[in-house]
Amino acid sequence: MNQSLPKYGLMLGNFATGLCILAPAGMLPVLAEGVGVGIREAGLLVTYGAVILCFGSPLVAWLTTRIDRRTLLVGSLAFMVVGQAASAIAPNYATVLALRLAMVAGAAAFTPQAASTIVLLVAAKERSRAIAFVFLGWSLAVAGGLPLLTFVAAYVGWRGAFAFASLAALVPAILLMFALPRELRGPPLSLHSFNVLARSRKILLLLLITILSIASQIIIFVYLAPLLQKLTGASHEVIGLMFALFGVAGFVGNVIATNLVGKLGGWLTSGIFLACIFIGLSLWSFGAGILPVMGVGIAFMGLGFAATNSMQQARLVQAAPELSSASVALNTSSVYVGQAIGSGVGGIMFGFDLLHGIGFVGLAFVAAGFAVWSMTRDRQAPAAS
Repeated sequence: MNQSLPKYGLMLGNFATGLCILAPAGMLPVLAEGVGVGIREAGLLVTYGAVILCFGSPLVAWLTTRIDRRTLLVGSLAFMVVGQAASAIAPNYATVLALRLAMVAGAAAFTPQAASTIVLLVAAKERSRAIAFVFLGWSLAVAGGLPLLTFVAAYVGWRGAFAFASLAALVPAILLMFALPRELRGPPLSLHSFNVLARSRKILLLLLITILSIASQIIIFVYLAPLLQKLTGASHEVIGLMFALFGVAGFVGNVIATNLVGKLGGWLTSGIFLACIFIGLSLWSFGAGILPVMGVGIAFMGLGFAATNSMQQARLVQAAPELSSASVALNTSSVYVGQAIGSGVGGIMFGFDLLHGIGFVGLAFVAAGFAVWSMTRDRQAPAAS
């Protein structure tokens, strides 16, 4: 069997997962109008989903630790297929919300288990590069998936956009069904595994960096479409192009990070891409209302978006490879904590029409992340027991 197929299947699975979780952001104005709610209420689809995910990711990792990885990953994707398809025919906002909460609970398994699965399939020296490759799927979801979703929603409607997201999950589900070996299992996790990680200063600081860096971008990203409309009068086409710019930059940043990490190490590489986020948020905040400046800011934010998280995943796996399922699950949970914080704060500020202040709050988040990053060099990591 072609050994590259599992990697591509896992990467495309992350594409589908990213699209599933971020889908409301790509069609926020159209979705809000279609189900008869305000922008803030539609944005809560991301916030509430992120709350479910931040608790669900480590819990699911523990509950499913003895399940064959092929069964678990394909099952998670199948849950997304059904959930998105059902959302496409939902009659109202309450039904969309209920379906979304159930769907993301099932999706919680995919990203952490994809990272721990690729660790089982490649040599130790290739882990950082392989994990970064698998997480390219998230970059592609933003680079290609969300712009397509924006256009589909604008011209076909929000129901068509959910149907597109459902199809995006079906493809990797079929691929992984045939590409992953049977009876693939990692070391069993116990609650003690999470205990070991929770006592490590370095692990906790890395998780805090994830929360702060994600919150700094999501505060803008979830409300990108209505912010661009209100601040610059951007059309659906321009908004789609801005999503694409963010995602393409994210893809490029992740590729660069994948090649840099072997030379510079995870700490310095992650610092470079945190700096990209800081520059991007500065340009957005100080150039608010000037579309070209905001566009350059979006590009810099995109450069740091996926690369920073990939480096976080790689650093956590390197810190405690025998506990990778637990540490990656906790990092994924931290991603969703950051999403919940960022989208929640952004929604409140949008509701009060504090449009220009949103970027500055994001800037404060990433500055705090930089301060924590400076404390994560050359510390001893935990060992499993």
